[in-house]
Amino acid sequence: MKDNALKVRYLGVLAFSIYVVTIVGANWMIVHVGAPAAGGHLLPVGFGLMAPSGVYLAGAAFIARDFVQRALGTKFGFIAIVVGAIVSAFVSTPTLALASGLTFLVSESTDFLIFTPLQTKNFPMAVFVAGVSSDVVDSFLFLTLAHIPLREAFLGQVVGKTWVTLVGAVVSYLLRRSSAFGISTPGMSKAT
Repeated sequence: MKDNALKVRYLGVLAFSIYVVTIVGANWMIVHVGAPAAGGHLLPVGFGLMAPSGVYLAGAAFIARDFVQRALGTKFGFIAIVVGAIVSAFVSTPTLALASGLTFLVSESTDFLIFTPLQTKNFPMAVFVAGVSSDVVDSFLFLTLAHIPLREAFLGQVVGKTWVTLVGAVVSYLLRRSSAFGISTPGMSKAT
């Protein structure tokens, strides 16, 4: 049991670090990577769609957030958002940092309402359903606050984040199945 708790804590700290880094990285990318557009830079996400260039890292942030919530609790998810927004102000623009911070707080709340009740039943499904729901809310709010035209980037933003969310659901499923991690938490069977 002590080994299991240590593994959970270690993965939680790792997920917290990844969460902060992906928030900061996504904001940096919007300012520096991709094709210039109103409010930032865009990258292709498939199907002829474009999205703000931080889309893949923002999608990964949602997955890291679920692992943080699972291993450390929701309080640490909120702390990571604040830290990420503060650091983002130094690597992007104040407008993007504020838009990102507010958006992550709103999507964290959306995720909390969906992920929390589902995680004990089926963790990979909780990651996917909460991730896709948060993607839609986050995309609309972020693009609006960052002054990036919705018609140019909304659908691409949702598609790009959904790609990452699908990968995250598969990774969380594999982690649950992996004897290498051997992690279980109260109320969870290894089968979920």
